[in-house]
Amino acid sequence: MHTTAQKLSIKEKVGYSLGDLAANLVFQTLMTYLAYFYTDIYGLEANHASAIMLIVGLIAAFGFNPIIGAIADRTMSKWGKFRPWILYTAVPLGVISLLAFSTPDFSYKGKVIYAVVTYTLLLLLYAANNLPYSALSGVITGDMGERNSISSYRFVAVMFAQFFVQVFMLPIIETAGGGDKAVGIEIVMTWLAIIGTLMLLITFITTRERIVPTPEQKSSVKEDLADLFQNKPWVIILMVTTLIFVTLAMKGGSYVYYFENYVDKIALTQFIQPILDFLAGIGLNFFGENPVSAGFGLFNAGGIIFMIVGITLSKKLADTYGKRDVFMAALFISTLFIVVFYFFAATSVGLMFSAQIVHGFFYGLTIPLLWAMIADVADYSEWKTNRRATAIIFSAMMVGLKGGLSIGSALLTWILGLYGYITKEAAVAGEVLIQPESAVQGTKMLVSIYPAIPFFISIALLFYYEINKSLEVQIEKELKERRTK
Repeated sequence: MHTTAQKLSIKEKVGYSLGDLAANLVFQTLMTYLAYFYTDIYGLEANHASAIMLIVGLIAAFGFNPIIGAIADRTMSKWGKFRPWILYTAVPLGVISLLAFSTPDFSYKGKVIYAVVTYTLLLLLYAANNLPYSALSGVITGDMGERNSISSYRFVAVMFAQFFVQVFMLPIIETAGGGDKAVGIEIVMTWLAIIGTLMLLITFITTRERIVPTPEQKSSVKEDLADLFQNKPWVIILMVTTLIFVTLAMKGGSYVYYFENYVDKIALTQFIQPILDFLAGIGLNFFGENPVSAGFGLFNAGGIIFMIVGITLSKKLADTYGKRDVFMAALFISTLFIVVFYFFAATSVGLMFSAQIVHGFFYGLTIPLLWAMIADVADYSEWKTNRRATAIIFSAMMVGLKGGLSIGSALLTWILGLYGYITKEAAVAGEVLIQPESAVQGTKMLVSIYPAIPFFISIALLFYYEINKSLEVQIEKELKERRTK
């Protein structure tokens, strides 16, 4: 195993983190708005939207990711294994991100076909870009302290992307489109595609690959897969990753429905008006006059700001107590503040905002740790087998991420359908759309009880994850000795 200096400059850490900022302009939009876009802007029926997100998503998860992971691990170029993928997919990913959120004037059948094609291409290009990008974190450095540090940089960038998408995007869409959300989302996605492409190119330029496997470490795909399924920490992290993204997709995609259909508009306006007045007084008037979009944005803002605080504290806690133990404790507390939403009345806006802030802080502690733990699993595999297959390990985690996203998004629209939610396509032309009480209660369940279940299962699984603080130190020490030799 050939290595060079393991310490990273701030420039490289920032450059690497911009890649995740770019990817999350796409990913956070998928997680927050895709279901809403399909049902309330594009005009698909809930069951059709659910089928597209589930079937295409699972094909992408179990088809695209393992193939790309195996190919990326065997890529040889003057730029390394993973950086070329970031370079060559930057522009195509930007283009398909725009097309996937466009609303061409097709027949209903044409709309379904267009949605299937664009969503498939989007997930394929996202995998081809983000999987090598994630694997790059495992070969930039072998120093676990530096790895924790770069994870923190990376996920502060993620939070900035999430902040924009979840706080400002809906009001900007309404403003840019002059009230026409279909026009507005196309304008916004055009700019996001341009900005995201430039950021990915910066990531390519500013990063290096330092951990390079020696020729005797080469292995077949069959050996790599055998190593995976004999790697107990990998199996556990795969299940945990899947469950976490089921919750994130279900909960994140439900909030826009929750604010439009459950939260009391008068109570919401009264609660947020002093905040809007204060922001307007200092020149920050981003939210427009719609109380739903403004409240939705401010609600997400509180959670994300405190997520960023949690992210900044994550490294110090992980260095002291170990990633696993910090992850478990923080995830448990954050889940409790999901469950409490079940008990809030429609007028309890202050309690909703407070619970979101506390949830955001404790969940923020877990965000860098998940990806750092995946890199640790790659080290664990090398430590056990003396072969390193970074990308295929990360590709398996991307299977969990994409699978979880697909299952969670599909569950969201499927459950809404079970509760009788009326979509744009099903609404009677010319009449004011009023959701039945069952659908309103369904949105309440989708931000509380249903998303809490996968988180609680994840906590239970982590009791069987054996890479604790002492084993982290042992693996790092022994791999450094091998690589030096």
